[in-house]
Amino acid sequence: MDSTQTGLFDEVPNGDSITLAHYAEQAYLDYAVSVVRGRALPEVTDGQKPVQRRILYAMQAMGLGPGAKPVKSARVVGDVLGKYHPHGDQAAYDAMVRMAQDFTLRYPLVDGQGNFGSRDGDNAAAMRYTEARLTPFARILLDELDEGTVDFAPNYDGSQKEPLLLPARLPVMLLNGASGIAVGMATEIPSHNLREVANACVALIKNPKLADEELYTLVPGPDFAGGGQIISSSSDIAHIYSTGRGSIKARARWEFEELARGQWQLVITELPPGTSSQKILEEIEDRTNPKVKAGKKGLTTEQQQTKALILGLLDTVRDESGKQASIRLVFEPKSSRIDRNEFVNTLLAQTSMESSVSFNLVCIGTDGRPGQRALRQVLVEWLGFRAHTITRRTQFRLDKVTDRIHVLEGRMVVYLNVDEVIQTIRESDEPRAALMQRFDLSERQAEDILEMRLRQLARLEGFKIEKELASQKEEQEALQELLDNPNAFKRLMIKEIEADAKQYGDDRRTLIEVAERAVLESRVIEEPVTVIISQKGWLRSRQGHGHDAAQFSFKSGDALYDAIECRSTDELVAFSSSGRVYTVAVSSLPSARGDGQPVTSMIDMEHGTRITHMIAGPASQRYVLGTQAGYGFVTTLKDLTTRQRSGKQFVTLEKGDILLKPSLLRGTDQCLAILSKKGRFLVVDLAELKSLSGGGRGTILMGLDDGDFISQWVPVGPAGILASGIYRNKEIVESLDLEALAQYMGKRARKGKVLSIKIKQPTLLPA
Repeated sequence: MDSTQTGLFDEVPNGDSITLAHYAEQAYLDYAVSVVRGRALPEVTDGQKPVQRRILYAMQAMGLGPGAKPVKSARVVGDVLGKYHPHGDQAAYDAMVRMAQDFTLRYPLVDGQGNFGSRDGDNAAAMRYTEARLTPFARILLDELDEGTVDFAPNYDGSQKEPLLLPARLPVMLLNGASGIAVGMATEIPSHNLREVANACVALIKNPKLADEELYTLVPGPDFAGGGQIISSSSDIAHIYSTGRGSIKARARWEFEELARGQWQLVITELPPGTSSQKILEEIEDRTNPKVKAGKKGLTTEQQQTKALILGLLDTVRDESGKQASIRLVFEPKSSRIDRNEFVNTLLAQTSMESSVSFNLVCIGTDGRPGQRALRQVLVEWLGFRAHTITRRTQFRLDKVTDRIHVLEGRMVVYLNVDEVIQTIRESDEPRAALMQRFDLSERQAEDILEMRLRQLARLEGFKIEKELASQKEEQEALQELLDNPNAFKRLMIKEIEADAKQYGDDRRTLIEVAERAVLESRVIEEPVTVIISQKGWLRSRQGHGHDAAQFSFKSGDALYDAIECRSTDELVAFSSSGRVYTVAVSSLPSARGDGQPVTSMIDMEHGTRITHMIAGPASQRYVLGTQAGYGFVTTLKDLTTRQRSGKQFVTLEKGDILLKPSLLRGTDQCLAILSKKGRFLVVDLAELKSLSGGGRGTILMGLDDGDFISQWVPVGPAGILASGIYRNKEIVESLDLEALAQYMGKRARKGKVLSIKIKQPTLLPA
C-alpha cells in the first residue's frame, strides 16, 4: 500500500472527511438527544411531550374548546401531522387516545366521543370513527398561550409557528404522570391529586424552606386514576420522593357482599395501575389450569401445589364490569366456612391484584437538561417557571394597557380640539405629520386619529374616553405594582393556584393505608425430618431422626451425599458452581418412599452451572462459607434464602476458584481449623472472621503458597477435633484436643504450620 493512501479510519488532512468512529459517535448522540428531548421525556414546566403539546395546540387552533362540537379524530391528526408533527399518523392518534382515557390519565386533556379503548387492553376504534375536543381541564395548559407567556418557534417547514412550551397554571406532569423510555434513561411518574399538589405549591410559595416532613404530609403519595390502595409506609414513600426513584406497593380494593343462607362473595371494585380484569382472569386460569413448562416432562411441584390451593378455595370467578361499574370482579368461595382473610390473601399473592408501581422521576428541567429529580425539585422548578410565566403575562398586559392609554390620550386631544383638528386635516397635504407637529402627538396617536369615525367625535364619546382612560390607568398601576412588589406577586400566584384547585380539584381516589404484603404461608406441621441428598442431587425427606444411612437406597450409579436431620419448617439451600444460592422448602420435598426428585426440577439454574453443595436447617443456623483460594466469611441460613426460583448470587468466586463445603457452626464452637492440600494447618479464632449478610468474597482466612489451596476445614468446639485416616494399614481416629491444637493457633491470613500427626492424608471431623 502506498504511503500516501488514506486508511478508512484516518483523518483526511484537508478537513473534508472525518473518521467513521467520530461520525458514528456524533450521529448516535444526535439521535439520543432527539429521543430524549423530542419523544420520550416530559418537560417539568408543562408536563407534556412534543407530540402531546402539538395535539393540544392544534386542537385549540381548530377551535375545539370544551364547548365546541367535537370533530373526527382524523381531522385533528391530519392537522397535527400537516402543520407540526411530521411523523406516523398512528403514533399521533395513539398519543391523543391516551390523553382521552380517564383510566390512564388522572385528569384527561381530550374529551373523546366513541370507543377510545378500555382498561382491559382493547384498542380504540379507528380515527375515522371517533371524535374529539378539549376538556375543560385543558384550559390549565392553553388559556394564557396568546398573552406572551411562552416562546414560539417555526414548525418543521417554517410555514407555521408553534409554542415551545405551554403556560401551565399547575404542575401537570405530577398530576397526570408520564411514562417513557429514552436512550440511556427512562421515566415512570405516577399521577397525583390536584388539591394536594396545589396545597404543596402554595406552602412552598409561603415558605420556600418548608421542611420535607411537612411537604410529604401535604403530598402523602400518588393518586391513581383507577383508585386502589397504597400499602407502602409513609417513610418508604418519603424516601422515594426525596430520591426521585423507587417502587410503591399497591393493591386492589374490595368488599364482601353477604348472600342468602350465610353465603358471601368477594367483589373487587378497584385495581392498581397496570392491572385489568382480563389480566386477573388470565392469571387465575393459568394457575388453575397450568401448562407444562418448556423443557419439563410434567407440572412442577410448585404448580401442582398452587393449583390445589386455589381450587380448594375458589369456586367461580366472573367479570361483571360494565357501565354500572367500571371494575367489578366477583369471586365465590368453595364454602362460606372458608376464612375470608385467607381467601383474600391467597388471591392477592397469586395475582397482580397486588403489585409494585415504579417511580422514576426523570424529566427535562427548566435548564433544558434531562435528569432525575426529587419531588421538592420538581415543585420548585415549576414554581420558578410559573413565576416567569406570570411575569411575562403581566408585562404583556402592561404593554397593551400602556399602548391603549397612549391612544386614548391622543383621542382626548381630538375631543378637546375638534374644530382645530378637522381644520388641520382639511388644510394639510400630509395630515399625519401636521397633526404630530401641531398637537405634539406620536405617530401611533396621529394614525389612530386619522382612522377615527365622525360619530366618535360626539359629546357622549368624550365621556366614554375619559372613563376608559381612568380605568386603564388604574389597571396600569395594578400591573406595575405586581412587577414591583414581590409580596403582591406571590399573593397573585397563590390566588390563581387556589382558584384552579377549587375549580378542577377533586377528592383523593387512592387510599393510603399501610399493610403487609400478601405472602402465601403454607400450613406445615412442624416435625423432625431427615433430608436425604444423593451425590447426583436427588432429594427426598423421611420423617424422624436417627435413621441408619446404610439402609438408604439410590439409583444405579448414585450414592449418599448427606443426610441432614432438621425440621419440616426449615429450608434447604443449594450452592451452584458459580456461587449462586437457591432455596427449596423442606416441606415441599418428596417422601422417601421413592428415589425423590432432582433439585434441578425445583429451581431455575443458570446455564452452564451445576449444584456443588447443599445444606438444610433453621434460619438462625450459622455457617462458614469460603473457597479453596483461602477467602471466607460467616453467614446465617436466613441470609442465604431467597424466594426467587432463579436464586441469587451470594459467594463471589474468581475464575478457577472452587467453593468449599459450607461448615456448620455449633453454639459451642470457638475456632475454625483449616488444612491445606500441602499439609499446612492453621486454627483461627471465629471472632476474626467477618460476618456478611449480603454475601461477597469475604476476607483471607489462610495464606497459601503457589499451587496450594484449602482442602478441608472443620469447626473447633470444647472437645477439639478428630482426624481419621490410615496408619500402618489400619483405619484409626486420632483426637486433637484444645491443648494439642494450641500450637497451630494463629491470626487470620497466616500460613500456619505443617500438621504433624502419624495419620497420612487425614480427614478432619468435629469432635
